[in-house]
Amino acid sequence: MTHNESTAVTPSGTAAGAAPPATGRSALRRLELLDAADRVVMRDGPDASMNTIAAEAGITKPILYRHFGDKDGLYRALAERHTEELALVIRAAVSPEHHHTPRARVQATIDTYLAHIEANPQVYRFLLHRAGAESADVHGHVTAYQRRVGEELARSFDPTGSTGVLARAWAHAIVGMVQACGDWWLEENPCERPELTVYLTELLWGALPTALAAAAEAAEDQRG
Repeated sequence: MTHNESTAVTPSGTAAGAAPPATGRSALRRLELLDAADRVVMRDGPDASMNTIAAEAGITKPILYRHFGDKDGLYRALAERHTEELALVIRAAVSPEHHHTPRARVQATIDTYLAHIEANPQVYRFLLHRAGAESADVHGHVTAYQRRVGEELARSFDPTGSTGVLARAWAHAIVGMVQACGDWWLEENPCERPELTVYLTELLWGALPTALAAAAEAAEDQRG
């Protein structure tokens, strides 16, 4: 398709703002446009604009919207692409087949997540801080993805489901902790990824109570 493409009327029965189902050449073109959007997001992060994405693809903004319905449709397609990619590597990380102890699975999960945002910092910033703030659909998709990771991790702790809520509570808490810490780490870059992975794993395996007890003991010695 070229600059002479014209916008199409949404077919009857298609939800307002939603792109019609893509088939054949249309599906291929949609993939090409999504690749163009990816290039802009990877370069510009939260500053990526629809005009810049359209220019990267060599089309006008109305034609971009024709393929995705609207801005939210494009945001959602990008969120689906990147969260599904990460979901696959996370699933491998928590698999008992690859890591035989809960600690090894948690450490692999943490490192996999941090490695992904380290390799794609602008995509992470765009999805979490731009698209997620502007689009309820994207926010919901990212939230659903985070819950999915939590459930995968919970099953790796407890494949029989015998501890139920306990395993799920721990798993979802870990996901939230790693996301918040990863956000801070990506912005400040205070240490290398392997170091942070070890810190977070040790925290989960009792480092914090041990450190607090040692600090309390030292304070007591000073008072004595």
